[in-house]
Amino acid sequence: MQGSPELEPLRTRIYIDGYNFYYGCLRRTPYKWLDLLPLFEKHILPSALVTDGDGNIRQSALLPSPAIKFFTAKIIESVARAIDSVSSQARYHTALRKLHDGRIELIEGYYAVNKMKVKIVDADDPDRPPRECQEIQAWKVEEKQSDVSLALQAYHDAITGQIDHAVIVTNDTDIAPALEMIRAHTKVLIGLVVPTTDHTRTANSDLVELAHWTRSHITNEELAASQLPRVIPGRKATVKPESWYAHPELLQQILELAIPIRGSRSKAFQWMNQPNEYLGGECPIDLVETEGGAHRVLAYIHGWIASQSNEGG
Repeated sequence: MQGSPELEPLRTRIYIDGYNFYYGCLRRTPYKWLDLLPLFEKHILPSALVTDGDGNIRQSALLPSPAIKFFTAKIIESVARAIDSVSSQARYHTALRKLHDGRIELIEGYYAVNKMKVKIVDADDPDRPPRECQEIQAWKVEEKQSDVSLALQAYHDAITGQIDHAVIVTNDTDIAPALEMIRAHTKVLIGLVVPTTDHTRTANSDLVELAHWTRSHITNEELAASQLPRVIPGRKATVKPESWYAHPELLQQILELAIPIRGSRSKAFQWMNQPNEYLGGECPIDLVETEGGAHRVLAYIHGWIASQSNEGG
């Protein structure tokens, strides 16, 4: 949106609840290798209609350092859902720091795992009050400090005059008191981005009332267009986890065939990143994002192996 030319762009910072964002937008998708900076700078912010207290439509400009504060916690191996969850998350955090040094700040809380007594719902009488239900001991996994840190950081930045515009990415009502205080004690404008891709999570009404504008969802197309490079160079390269591709099992089959042919895993990926005339000029690495495309690559490799065998015979 174009703002009034005589007004300076709003100094803007993004505050992301990583847990809320992951479970709302990224879990069970091929978009986990997400580049947060272009997602917000090129897609989310340009789509927002931001109006100040005088009714002027305002442009937003992300602050140089940091532009984004990302609140997260390291996964604990004992409760991780996949064997590579810990290492994959660590790679992702490293990639963000390397590619956007200073522009994205990762602020870490922690996970607490504790045993606790809980009441179970009576299967024969679901409306039976909790006090009359059987009690069992269960594991409780909680992310600690992230919500509090986000609230404190957003309020601190607003009250100290660092920002004109705070964009909050969460649907958790725990942030509501901080937003109330920002509205009460500052002139900072508040944007709310609900981390969902398919409108299954309705924007919390308390948060909507406190925000100056709301984005009800993020599209899959926006996530797909905002992916990090597969390899982030450095003294030691940081590489996208293979389990984070759309069809990791098919990618593994392709690599098992391509590595002996090309001579190494890195050379196999080099081949996959190059346009292939036998695949319509497309890159194999792009084709593996769909099941049909991955099978095209497999069929091509199998055909090439068969032709070599025939020539040898």
